[in-house]
Amino acid sequence: MDAHTLDLLEFHKIRELVGECAFCSLGKDLAMQAEPSTEADRIRAELALVSEMVELLRQSQTPPFAGLRDVRLVARRAAIGAMLSAEQLLDIAGTLTCTGHMYRWRMRLSEVYQGLLTLTGSIEDLGPVAKTIAGSIDSRGHVLDMASSELAAVRHKVTELDDKVQNRIKHLLRDPELRKILRYPNATVSGDHYVLPVSINYRHKLTGVIHRTSGTGETVYIEPAEIAHLSAERVVLKSDEDREVKKILRRLSAEVGKVARPLGHAIEAMAKLDYVTAKARYARDYNLTCPDINTEGRLWLRVARHPLLENLFRREGETPAEPQSAEATDISTARQEPRPPKHVVPIDVRLGQPFNLLIITGPNTGGKTVTLKTTGLLCTMAQAGMHIPAGQGSNVPVFTHILADIGDEQSLEQSLSTFSSHISRIAYILQVADAKSLVLLDELGAGTDPVEGAALGRAILDQLDQIGCRAMVTTHLGDLKTYAFNNEHAENAAVEFDIETLQPTYRLLIGQFGMSNALKIASRLKLPRDLLKRAHHYLKRKQRRAPEMIQLQQKREEAEKARAEAMKLQHDAQQQREEYADKLAEFERQQRDVEILRDWRTELKVGDTVWVPKYDKHGRVVRVDPKRGVAVVNLGLGQWEVTFDEVFPEKESEVN
Repeated sequence: MDAHTLDLLEFHKIRELVGECAFCSLGKDLAMQAEPSTEADRIRAELALVSEMVELLRQSQTPPFAGLRDVRLVARRAAIGAMLSAEQLLDIAGTLTCTGHMYRWRMRLSEVYQGLLTLTGSIEDLGPVAKTIAGSIDSRGHVLDMASSELAAVRHKVTELDDKVQNRIKHLLRDPELRKILRYPNATVSGDHYVLPVSINYRHKLTGVIHRTSGTGETVYIEPAEIAHLSAERVVLKSDEDREVKKILRRLSAEVGKVARPLGHAIEAMAKLDYVTAKARYARDYNLTCPDINTEGRLWLRVARHPLLENLFRREGETPAEPQSAEATDISTARQEPRPPKHVVPIDVRLGQPFNLLIITGPNTGGKTVTLKTTGLLCTMAQAGMHIPAGQGSNVPVFTHILADIGDEQSLEQSLSTFSSHISRIAYILQVADAKSLVLLDELGAGTDPVEGAALGRAILDQLDQIGCRAMVTTHLGDLKTYAFNNEHAENAAVEFDIETLQPTYRLLIGQFGMSNALKIASRLKLPRDLLKRAHHYLKRKQRRAPEMIQLQQKREEAEKARAEAMKLQHDAQQQREEYADKLAEFERQQRDVEILRDWRTELKVGDTVWVPKYDKHGRVVRVDPKRGVAVVNLGLGQWEVTFDEVFPEKESEVN
């Protein structure tokens, strides 16, 4: 897909919005790497995954991602024999625990969610390895005594030795002669050694090892000779302890190494699941829908909204409004209230049914450019496997290229003017585009003489028509408004303008061309009447030259209204057929469930475990009487006779 077009459409911001919905860096990284696909089956599969996850989120069945981290590199190190640190093992334990939770979550999924079942099929329950690690290392990364009997024995010896040192230090501090040479009557620790603070003048009166001196040089810290041998013994024991700890870490690392491969597969699956969940969260939060994907070039966006505008308006609505007056110091008047939310005006866009070229006209700030960006961005999102902000039944074709020239860009590097930059871009687009491309051109023919610009614009439209691509073009040039009259593959569209408020409504009207409304606006703005009369006279004289154009436009508008109504009726009928098919499938599924339950009850035998909703308990069948259709079930507190209709197979939650 064309990188420049993705930048113009600001697809990177959509990636960021989806990434914000991810649980961890795994899903966010995949969101930031999202690219539109050109494979229809792959796109449909991605959209189906998101649809399944949206339904699960609606049922509060969010996947359990707690503890998930990207520990693949560390696990691979363990697989080749490296010893992992306690902290690394704890990170891996969290991810291993997550695999167990995710495995059980998958087991609870209905067969309806085939896509998610397939996606998570490689996730194994590796929780037992996590329990092994948790039994040896605490949450602070400290190896526990219970990790091995050898470690417990060594630490016990260290503790006993520390007690001996403590007792000996206390005994020395009770000696009045020794206290006379101390700077203060307490022992301190230097490294792993207990030392006494001796005045520099009396350092020869205490036999021992000097470990350090104070900053002023007035105090030396001496380890008494009678406990020095205990410290040496303690060093040996600490070395033994360190050796035992490393032995335990190697053993745990080896356990991780054994499951490194299935752990890697599980992390890859959970990363993709996190990305799918992020897309589903975004779809749910912004009321997005799943588009229908086709390969016939039919584009129909129903009540489409620009997702970035919607996000912008939503965040503006969350920003508190400023106080109305600086004098409003009272709490009740100074309290900041949310601003009233703005709403994106939805538009309907069609291409490829039956026209391929759509020429959009209308006033500045009327929404023409937003229409182009909305169309391009929604098609890009759909091909990236994302739901789109449009109504149910929207159709998006698979485009091999989406090519856009939008905005006033001046190429400083090539010293090109805005017009030259546009022409260079259009030349590239015409070279790359094919029959399965979507081309978006903003302000075609602008930036030069209107007559030459219109001629060049018509030639470009002819070339796009010859290529056979789908194209949307905006223009201010009146001569291009009549292009669609002589080309059955082209259609006009206009962005609506409210002459009363002098504001655009941002609605797109297919089948019409936009009028500048200059005379009406001038009248409301109180231009002199004589001036306006002359302007009307000139306008009528020009319009008399082409009455057939006006009649043709009226007929095209009527035909477009009829076509739009027919498409709406067709869509409603299709929706009703799909709803009927869903109800029929659900009824058939219920019938199958009833037959399976009837067969199960027919084969009920002594020893079977059953669920009795009447008593809300599981029980074991003690006796079966098929003639009477009853069974005696032991429910723990006694034996009860129940009919076959009152017993069911074990509840799935209890089995798992």
